[in-house]
Amino acid sequence: MQFKGIHHVSALTASAARNFDFYTKVMGLRLIKKTVNQDDVSVYHLFYGDEKGNPGTELTFFEIPMAGRNRDGNNSISALSLRVPSDRALEYWRERLDEFKVEREEIIERAGRATLAFRDFEGQRLILVSDEHNAGVAGGHPWAKSPVPAEYAILGLGPVSLTVPAADATIALLTDIMGFRRKGQYASSVEGQPDIVVYETGEGGTGAEVHVEERTDLSRERLGRGGVHHVAFRVENEEELRAWINKVKEAGFSNSGFVDRFYFRSLYFREPNGILFEVATDGPGFDTDEDLEHLGESLALPPFLEPKRQQIEANLKPLDTVQ
Repeated sequence: MQFKGIHHVSALTASAARNFDFYTKVMGLRLIKKTVNQDDVSVYHLFYGDEKGNPGTELTFFEIPMAGRNRDGNNSISALSLRVPSDRALEYWRERLDEFKVEREEIIERAGRATLAFRDFEGQRLILVSDEHNAGVAGGHPWAKSPVPAEYAILGLGPVSLTVPAADATIALLTDIMGFRRKGQYASSVEGQPDIVVYETGEGGTGAEVHVEERTDLSRERLGRGGVHHVAFRVENEEELRAWINKVKEAGFSNSGFVDRFYFRSLYFREPNGILFEVATDGPGFDTDEDLEHLGESLALPPFLEPKRQQIEANLKPLDTVQ
């Protein structure tokens, strides 16, 4: 059993409307599913991705309207990455981010690749990473109606960064149980801190990496708007998912067991430093209940919530009005 790469990353926002505006108009992603948090149907759960929300391209946000700002720190997913086609694309994005007055850093090398770090309007930590020399998991296919030209457009999710106070336990889980391989390391941006270590799975490359940073100088993160809730890893189908459920149970990790998210099936558990991991199937996919041409245009609800549609829609604010 081996993971195919990163499936999706889920983060928090305090404003679904402003989030929608930023990630579609500035970042050029497609809203592939407009639904609700299945655990709290009074708020949105938004999914962005490539032309049809292929696994490995999905960036999702849970709306929590009263959420305080994320307090960055340890025991966290400290950054997520978005893949772009080339080094030249990063130059385009540097200009585009400046045009929209987005807080950014300079283009620098991380793990042997050109990268550009920036923050969204809520302080979400993102890194654009060049796929110019990627030989691993293939990227997605940009949406033809994106405001960003295809030669510069986001191809999917890149490496996920974990910041932890005790790296050995996290690394043991990644390598001994989850089957990740050590690929290399690169220097921390903080003087005196250990190198950041790179682990990969499946075919490897930008779409299949976890970067582990050990920091003993930080307090624990307090999750809020602009923070990352969890990262999910790809498996082919439900049969493989159930095998992972058994493996995680046998390893002694508390877990959710089998969860049906309608668009995919899942398992949730926390790694030793408390970061939430998910294992998710590649299918059934986001065109299960909507035509591909019209993904994300109307509120989609799984069958068990459909009887409550009128009540749910009455409690949601439209996305097309930035607040």
